[in-house]
Amino acid sequence: QVQLVESGGGLVQAGDSLTLSCVVSGHILSSYVMAWFRQAPGKEREFVARIMWTGGITYYGDSVKGRFTISKDNAKNTVFLQMNSLKPEDTAVYYCAVRRAIVNEYAYWGQGTQVTVSS
Repeated sequence: QVQLVESGGGLVQAGDSLTLSCVVSGHILSSYVMAWFRQAPGKEREFVARIMWTGGITYYGDSVKGRFTISKDNAKNTVFLQMNSLKPEDTAVYYCAVRRAIVNEYAYWGQGTQVTVSS
């Protein structure tokens, strides 16, 4: 079992930066893939970024590429999402999720943290 707890959300202005954190606890496998998703009101959940727990290979969604950076601190069991040049359309609840590398479905999810970007 894995537990995920996100933090760092808040209200910012367009152009500002914000860093989200996701603390991971429980039995962490080296083959895990850690990801951030987001969901805005009335919209489907959107993939934001992912990182391999071992090796650190990253991948980003097109809407955040070049502005957001996903990283991790294995010693602290924490995944980060550095968000720069925020836009009002980045407003959403951001979720941290985990899956094994050999499957496509994310098995564990956090409770989410709200990010609101004002224009």
